[in-house]
Amino acid sequence: MKKTLYILALIILGTGAASAQEEVKWYSIEEAIQLASQEPRVMVIDVYTDWCGWCKRMDANTFSDPQVAATLNKHFYPVKLDAEGKEDIVIGERTFKFVANGRGGYHEIAAIVTKGRLSYPTISYVDAQGKVLQAAPGYKTPEQFRVYLEYYSGDIYKNQTFEEFSSLYAAGEKPLIGSL
Repeated sequence: MKKTLYILALIILGTGAASAQEEVKWYSIEEAIQLASQEPRVMVIDVYTDWCGWCKRMDANTFSDPQVAATLNKHFYPVKLDAEGKEDIVIGERTFKFVANGRGGYHEIAAIVTKGRLSYPTISYVDAQGKVLQAAPGYKTPEQFRVYLEYYSGDIYKNQTFEEFSSLYAAGEKPLIGSL
């Protein structure tokens, strides 16, 4: 009986700890732009589709990683953007729409932030002024994704290319910004 109570207590404590784990606070693109105008940060835009298996894997593995979630919430404005979303998106005085194309289509914003390369998932990094800094297509493990987060969480991207940074990072030369 004591053993059963002990196991039950462990299960309850374990599920409590798991539920306390930090999750990414996702914003709409309109919310992120508004926030970035008040407190400039890079927007990390997850461009996905409902049918994309690799997108679901990014959600399950990468975005659920506690370190990734904490870093995204602290240093960025994370955005989920359905590349095939049909709702209009209004930014300033401009309305962006879904563009029908054959049996499917795409949203104009998805085409802009992926620089016209509509593959999924694509993670786009956009500065507070709306400039697309990089569109990185393909699934990224938490370890691979942390390199991008390190690069864009400070001012490194303003003075060094991602290629230079990632080769130094791979060689063990971590930058001194202390974000991760």
